[in-house]
Amino acid sequence: MDDSLSFESFLKGARTAAQKAMEDHARGEYDEFALHGGVAFERLAKAVLVSKNPAYLVEMRNGNSDMLLYVCGDLKEPPKNGVRTVGAMEAIGRLRSLGVLSKDEQLDTLIALRNGTAHTTVGDEAKSLLPALAENVEALMGHLNQPSHAIWGRWSSAIGAAVDKQRNELQRDVEIRIKQAKHLFEDRFKGLPEGTMEKVLKQPRPSEGMTINPIIMKNGERFLFMIRWAYCPACGGTGSMTLRPVAGAGLDVEMGPESFECGLCGLRLVNPEEVKASGVDVEGARLPFAVQFSTPHLPFNLQLGDTHPG
Repeated sequence: MDDSLSFESFLKGARTAAQKAMEDHARGEYDEFALHGGVAFERLAKAVLVSKNPAYLVEMRNGNSDMLLYVCGDLKEPPKNGVRTVGAMEAIGRLRSLGVLSKDEQLDTLIALRNGTAHTTVGDEAKSLLPALAENVEALMGHLNQPSHAIWGRWSSAIGAAVDKQRNELQRDVEIRIKQAKHLFEDRFKGLPEGTMEKVLKQPRPSEGMTINPIIMKNGERFLFMIRWAYCPACGGTGSMTLRPVAGAGLDVEMGPESFECGLCGLRLVNPEEVKASGVDVEGARLPFAVQFSTPHLPFNLQLGDTHPG
């Protein structure tokens, strides 16, 4: 039988496509995630079918008796019409009939998006389908008595967060994004001299330069927001945290975190709930050494206080 139809070939193809899918998801390229995620699962499903019986790969339409004989090793030459195996949904259906997989509408949606048969904007829906892919991959790898990290490689910790039932959906989503941002940040330093990443992450200390008093954005007497920096939970570098009033007024106003963004690894937390779930050290946040604004005309007063030596 053709090596491309072997268990090892299908498993290798599944591994390659699965890790591409995780890279796509981390970059926010959810259309590509649906494509590679669907390919990964189809190849893994076929690996399981081959491991049970090569005949389970045969597409039953159009009298494929030669194909059946070929995949079972009793016909040396491939069929004249070429080698055709079952599609993804048929492979999944057979595994469900065999009791290897359970019904999962989200997995079916991922395959439909990959095949272009779902009437939706792919990225809108595909983003949320990572847990379904991870759980079903885990089921197949468990059936093969192999660890799931054999498929996911360095993305295994992100996948672990995706299937962690002890956390709610928001906590899982934030943890996945943190781990993805970490991997993408590390990728930027491949091929560069050793120690480059550490130099980029090194944060100047207040004693090394000029510091400023609290940065407060006001509209008249009303506080709008404050900017501080905090260590990024993904790369360990410095990101900017925006705080807004949550209670009190005047000088007694209490500020709470609203969002966080790291310019080094690209991690973005867009609301207080995500900031809390990320574990960013809000209490230990410090004032930034520099603040950049995208517009030269600010619609509010900018109060910096007096500069003084660190």
